[in-house]
Amino acid sequence: MEKHKNLSIFVPHEGCPNQCSFCDQKKISGTQNPPSPDYVTQLCDEFLPHDSAQGASYEIAFFGGSFTAIDRGYMLALLQAAYPFVKRGRAAGIRVSTRPDAISREILDIMKEYGVTAIELGAQSMQDHVLKMNLRGHTVQDVFTASRLIKEYGFSLGLQMMPGLYGQDDYMQCAIDTAQQFIRIKPDTVRIYPTLTLKDTLLESLYQKGMYTPLTVRQAVEICAVLVKMFNRENIKIIKLGLHADTGLEHSLVAGPYHPAMKELVYSHIMMESFTADLQQLPAGDYTVYVNSRKHSQATGQKKSNLLALQQLGYNVTIKDDNSLTGDNYTIIKEGEKQCI
Repeated sequence: MEKHKNLSIFVPHEGCPNQCSFCDQKKISGTQNPPSPDYVTQLCDEFLPHDSAQGASYEIAFFGGSFTAIDRGYMLALLQAAYPFVKRGRAAGIRVSTRPDAISREILDIMKEYGVTAIELGAQSMQDHVLKMNLRGHTVQDVFTASRLIKEYGFSLGLQMMPGLYGQDDYMQCAIDTAQQFIRIKPDTVRIYPTLTLKDTLLESLYQKGMYTPLTVRQAVEICAVLVKMFNRENIKIIKLGLHADTGLEHSLVAGPYHPAMKELVYSHIMMESFTADLQQLPAGDYTVYVNSRKHSQATGQKKSNLLALQQLGYNVTIKDDNSLTGDNYTIIKEGEKQCI
């Protein structure tokens, strides 16, 4: 099966009625100017496959701003530029991201007409006081209402969340609460973006005044590990964890848990938790842990961090590959024995 691919087209800060505490979309996307319809046509023609069998794995994705809140003529022009590629089978559909308070039946009728198949909502938090303190301009109820309409129309629903926002008195508990409410909604996909503090944002001002304490990388990893396990239990697909490594973003980063391999750190942490729980049922000693080769680096940990931590607990572990194992499954074998766990 072909891996899903997005042709991402950023529409920076277009359609947003205000600028949220954390937001500078131009820095996040690396894009200064909104795309023209001609540019969309050119990009699609250049990068989308001509074969419909390959095209079934592609989506044209408008990210960055609040797509359904931008000037109506401009929104329609972008859709009209992209839709012919969906009709010709060069892409399976169009994905858009928007605000929860920018969804209506009229909007959804237009999305249907122009081949949109997936809509993502920037919910960010499911606590009203946090939304207000971060100048989001929408409520938790808006998230529930918009999600219900999107699912009623048959679109794939995505929800985005931001652990570590200003105003959260307990970052872990607030993240868990948001995830629990997402699970009530039952989206098809989620994105998890630990909050970063960028230059020229309200968060930067709050941080410089000592009024906001960002997450550390370690805190973000621990929180995201809990969220990943929650969503995995409910078979809700996580399609993004952490922001892309991007030169513009790195140059504008003031504080917060940015790491170019955040996903790798999180899944490595989850594996470490599992190894520790299983090994602590066994006597200290030398062990081999067999994993699928795709999981080898996660099992080892960045700079062998998992192996070093296990060594501190009295377990000298060697990671070896066994591609008969699937997913996160692994086998632990004690030196001199055939099988343990």
